[in-house]
This record gives sequence, structure tokens and C-alpha cells, in this order.
Amino acid sequence: MELRAELLKSIWYAFTSLDVEKSGKVSKSQLKVLSHNLYTALNIPHNPVALEDHFRDDDDGPVSNQGYMPYLNKFILDKVVEGTFDKENVDEFCWTLCAKKNYQPKNGVSVLPDKDAFHLWCLFNFLSEDKYPLILAPEEVEYLLKKICLAMSVELSCVDIEDFISQEAVQQSGITVWAFLDFVNTGRLTRGVEKDSVTMAIDKVYQEIVGNIIKEGYLWKKGHLRRNWNERWFSLRPSTLHYYVSEDHKECKGCIELDHNCFVEVLPEKEGKRCMFCVKTLTKTYEMSASDTKQRQEWTTAIQTAIRLCVEGKNSLHKDLKLRRREHREEKERRRTAKEEELQRLCLLQGERESKLAELELLQEAQRHSQAALLQEEQKRRQKHEELQRTLQEQLQQAEEVRYNMQAEMALKEAETDRQRKRIRELEETQLRLEEALHQEIRARQNEEAYRLAQARLLVDEEEKMKVLLALQEEQEQYILKTQREKQELRQEMVTKSQALEEAQHQLEKVRASRHRMDQDIATAQRKLRQASTSVKHWNVQMNRLMHPIGPGERRLSLGCSAVPVVSVPSLHDPSLCLYHQRSEIEREKERERENEQENIEEKEREERVSIIGREERRLSQASNGDMDCA
Repeated sequence: MELRAELLKSIWYAFTSLDVEKSGKVSKSQLKVLSHNLYTALNIPHNPVALEDHFRDDDDGPVSNQGYMPYLNKFILDKVVEGTFDKENVDEFCWTLCAKKNYQPKNGVSVLPDKDAFHLWCLFNFLSEDKYPLILAPEEVEYLLKKICLAMSVELSCVDIEDFISQEAVQQSGITVWAFLDFVNTGRLTRGVEKDSVTMAIDKVYQEIVGNIIKEGYLWKKGHLRRNWNERWFSLRPSTLHYYVSEDHKECKGCIELDHNCFVEVLPEKEGKRCMFCVKTLTKTYEMSASDTKQRQEWTTAIQTAIRLCVEGKNSLHKDLKLRRREHREEKERRRTAKEEELQRLCLLQGERESKLAELELLQEAQRHSQAALLQEEQKRRQKHEELQRTLQEQLQQAEEVRYNMQAEMALKEAETDRQRKRIRELEETQLRLEEALHQEIRARQNEEAYRLAQARLLVDEEEKMKVLLALQEEQEQYILKTQREKQELRQEMVTKSQALEEAQHQLEKVRASRHRMDQDIATAQRKLRQASTSVKHWNVQMNRLMHPIGPGERRLSLGCSAVPVVSVPSLHDPSLCLYHQRSEIEREKERERENEQENIEEKEREERVSIIGREERRLSQASNGDMDCA
């Protein structure tokens, strides 16, 4: 319905521009051309026979606006699908029709280019009410001019606006778009401002209000795959946040869908970037950086406003602001009417009071005249003096009663006025309390959001600790594998040496030299094994220390009972190695078998210890996950 109302505003201008004689009727041939162009602009399949069929019973004369509206609704507007056409093309077509007839700058001199005039025409239509003929309230005109002057960094002159609004033509028929454009073309607002600045300001206001863009500008964005920072042009609308390569909007790099699950969070400085913040959705987190703190505050506020509009089911910020301004004007008009009625009642009460006082003065004047007549006729009516005096006293008593009644009535009226004033004060106090309650609700929502952010940060810290624990476990396993490989290499080298000694016993000197070198290699291997054993013990201690804070306090196990066993590596300082070459073949064979059995036993013990470590880590991980669920 909102799209239909906006389209009808532009089509109304096109229809009235075809009404050359201002009779409210347009010929069928012109309506055919108008309908054909509307079909094209709105991307609707053409139906050239429908217009003839619709007005077949009519004569060949012109068609009124009321007669054209059923056809326009049935064959054109009912078939419009939002998103399948560009509304700006429809506005340009209607502007082209109506501007040739109505937009005629005074003395042929125009301060505004045609494109700027078109944008102001679109802004006027957007801010105008759905009442025909289309006019704009003075408050809306002042609002639009303030937006344009703010974009130009120029202070708005209130004197010029008051002069424009106080014109007789404006007071009689309201502010039309052509009167508005003539006022802008006078150059009062753009004195000392370059045309390019005016064009940029009007285009910025047009994109913000008609284009439904809440905020635009450059920001640094962190990539999701390459994790590098790139400068992007961001365009924020009530439900989406698009980002482009540059401000010409030619290459869109992505879109962030905003809904009730999204929220904005300010981030600390890292990676050399300042003024950072992020937009979190259900699936991704988008990290961005602004140029300064003010820009970051403006962007976070704008994104929160867009999310609020999306949650409230509103698709336009300025339509919401327009409705609020209209409600404010209506409330102001109701207050003014109530105040005028109150003043009228007070004036009536004042008139009644003055009439009563006038009656009292008349009675007093009559009393004075009576006294003067009595003094003049005292001798003539001496006998009737007492009777006349009683009569006058009765009249005075009646006058006093009337005066007393008047005073009582005035007191009642004043009490009623006080009650009305007290009621107005109570209403104002109620409004203040309602505003305070609204502020408290807003603060409560902000506190709730802060708690949620703190909880999310705690979850992220716990996940990082688990990653560190897993990395330590993987490094320990690598050290164990490395130790096994070194021992295997040592065993192979010992077998090779023994074969060499058996085959070359007659070369004893060479064998002793080889034994000397082998002893050196064994010493080196022992040193490596000692280092590996020390490292394994060290990482076992670190792992126990890291796993200790994660466990639940009420179910913490004793480290003395469940401590992870440290893998021990057997030392190679064996006395049998010194007498190795002096033993017989049978003794050396038996010794090799015993060593193999001992190594197999040690290997099995090592595998059992590793499995015990794995089970302990899984148990601690499950315990920590249970604590997180409880939290």
C-alpha cells in the first residue's frame, strides 16, 4: 500500500499536467500514451486493448480523474510487483511531463539544475501527505530545508522561511511543490555556496530520505578468508548493510543481512587498527574499523537503529520519522484547540462577571437616584418616608443577595479553573513519568545486552583455553613419538655394530675404535632421552596446572590420586655395555633377548600411560563442559 501511494503521487502530477484546460479531464489519446509509458516504466506486460474496452460505453470526449482511477488500479497498479522495476524511472517520466508545464523559474533564471529540481520534487512528494492536491506542511518544509542546509554546512535563515510561509498565496492554497521550487530558485538559501556543493547536498538528502539510506561512508573491513584489511564503501539500509569497492556502487563485495539476531559490539585496538567494532550475526562476525571515535559512534548508532527498525517491522527510517512528526503536529493542534476552548470559556465567565457587576452598578445608581429624589421630595412625602425606606432596604437586601450569589458563582468558576489547571499539571507529570519509565526500559535493555556480551566473551576465553590444552597434548604426543623413533634408531645402530663385531673379530683394534664411537653415540642418545624425559615431565606439569582451574569446585578430584603418570625413559648406562665385547656369543644373544623383552614391557607400560592420560583429559573436558552447561 505504501508503494501504491507513492506511485499515485507521481502519476497524479503526470495526469494534471495533461489537463491543459484545468477542467479535471484528459483526452483518451493522451491517456493511452500515459498508460503505455507507465507499462514500460513499471515493467508490466502491455495491454493496449484494455483502455478501449474500459471506456467503450463513454463518448469520444475527455476522461476525468475519477474515471481513469478504476482503470489505473485494475490494469496497472494491481499488477505492480515491488522489486521488478526502478521507481526512479517512473518518477523521472512523471517529472518530465509535469515540469514542462509547471516548472518555469522566474525571469528564465534557474539556480538549480534540472536534476536537483527533480530530486527536490521527489523529496517533496515523499514528505507530503496522501491528500490531493499535494501540499506540504510548513513544519515539513522547514525540516527539509534544514536537512539541505546541514548537508551544505550552512545555517538556515529563519527570516527567509517565515517570509516565504507568510506569503498570501501560500496561506490560501498551501505550499505546493512549484512554490517550493520557486523559493529555492530565489537563491536565498544558497548565497555564497557553490553549485557543486548545493548539488552534492541535495543528492545526499535525496539518497538518505528517498533512497532509504541511513548512512554511507568508507570503513576498513577484515576479510574472512585472507584475514587482511581492505577499505570498502558501506551503504546502510534498514534491513541490509552492503559494502562496495568504491562509492560508485558498481562492484558489490558483499551484503550483511540485519535481523533481530544481530548486534553491534565495540572492540579494543588490535593489529594496529583503532576505533574497531563488529557486527555479529548467527553465522558470521564482521570486524570493521572507523577513521575516528566519532565515526565509530555514528556507525554503531546507525546500525543499531537499522536493527531496531527491522525488529519493529519497519522498512524506512524517514517514513517512521514522518509519521512521528505528523503525530506531533496533530497533538500540537489538539492542544492549541483545547487551549482556545479554555480561553473561550474563561472569556464567557469574564463576560458574565462583568454583566453582574454592571447590574450591581445599575442598582447602586438607582439607589443614589432614589436617595436624591427622597431628599428633594422629603417635605412632600414625609408621611411615606418610612414605607419608602423599607422598600429601599428590601431592594438593597436583594441586591446584596444577588451580589453574594454572583460572588459564589465566581468562586465556583475559579475553583473549576483551578481543577482544570491541576489536571493539566497531573497530565504533564504523568507524561514525564512515562518518559522516565521508557528511559529505564532502554537502560535495562542496554544492561541485558552488556551481560550477553560478557557471557559471550567468557565462552570465547574458555574455548581458547581448551585449544591451548589440546595443543599441549598434541605436542606431548609428538615428543613421545620422537623418543620412540630415536630409540628405534639406536637399537638398529646397536644391531649393526654387533654384526660388524662378529664379522670382524680379527680386527680388534678397529672394533675398539668402533666401540669408542658407539659409546659416544650412546652418550648423545642418553642426553637426548634425558632431555625428552625432562620435557615430557614439564608439559605434564603444565597440563595438570591448566586442567586444574577448569574442573568443578564441588567435584574436584585429588591430584594425588588421578595425577597423570610421567613417561619414564630407561637409561642406557648399563654395566653390561662396558663388558659387551668380552662376553661370549651365547651370553650376548641371551642379553639381547632380555633387552627386547624389557623394551616390549616398557613399550606396553608407555602405551597404557598414554591411554590413561587420554582418558583423564576426556574426563576433565566432559567435566568442564558440564560446568559450562550449568552456568
